[in-house]
Amino acid sequence: MKMGTWKEMLRRWLGLIAGTALYAFGIEYFILPNTLMEGGVTGITVLLQYAFGFAPAITSLLLNIPIFILGWRQLGRESTLYSIAGTVLLSVFLWLWSFAVDQKWIVPFVSEKDFILVVLYAGVTLGSGLGLVFRSGGTTGGVDIIARIVHRWRGWSMGQIILAMDVVILGSSLLVIETEKVLYTLVSVFISSKIIDFIQEGAYAAKAFTVLCSEPEKLASSITKELDRGVTLLPAVGAYSGQNKMMIYCVVSRFEIRKLKSLVRQHDRKAFIIITDVHDVLGEGFKED
Repeated sequence: MKMGTWKEMLRRWLGLIAGTALYAFGIEYFILPNTLMEGGVTGITVLLQYAFGFAPAITSLLLNIPIFILGWRQLGRESTLYSIAGTVLLSVFLWLWSFAVDQKWIVPFVSEKDFILVVLYAGVTLGSGLGLVFRSGGTTGGVDIIARIVHRWRGWSMGQIILAMDVVILGSSLLVIETEKVLYTLVSVFISSKIIDFIQEGAYAAKAFTVLCSEPEKLASSITKELDRGVTLLPAVGAYSGQNKMMIYCVVSRFEIRKLKSLVRQHDRKAFIIITDVHDVLGEGFKED
């Protein structure tokens, strides 16, 4: 196996291990001690813990076995392998963190007054863990596999399927925990989703400039000299005028936005500028993969 392949596999497995450890910590340290909920199969295991006292480390594994069997047949080996690994690791870390709590090596964070603080930290911890797991190509449970299978069979949106299942799970929790706790859980889930997107898309955010102006070659030269950034000239045709034009495309860091705007305005006060968000920028002058 090539060195690059080994490095990629090592990176994925380290991300999977770190992500499942962090996610399990969030469940045992924030969610369970404060009687909050979570979505997906993990939410079902939490609900079973509240209702019957079943250990999440065991129920998580048992609930996912039939889902993975179905997923293996429908989605293939490669797409299911990292999900199985993530689920097994999650069960292991749930047991380890639970054992640490039982032995009083760790004192869970419990609050009776300020639940906003609890859901903030819970959302950040769970979102960071899941973000690392997803970025590594794995999952922590079978809800996404069910969503993929239903998407293939029925063509429904995966996001809508997952949302519907989460609504059912959180709705069922109303039979066991207080309505207020479920509402706090929704805040935690929202924060978690934002953190997941942040990690998935990349911590390094930049801006892409698309500029239509007079004498684009001169502006491109100025950008290269003043900002030391690469510029691409793209051919374009005006739909109304039918004239051939050159369009400038350039990606800069957040700290260079104002300078580039000023440079464009100095060159052409009537320039048309489109600024868009870009994430996870790889290459010279940005993050190296």
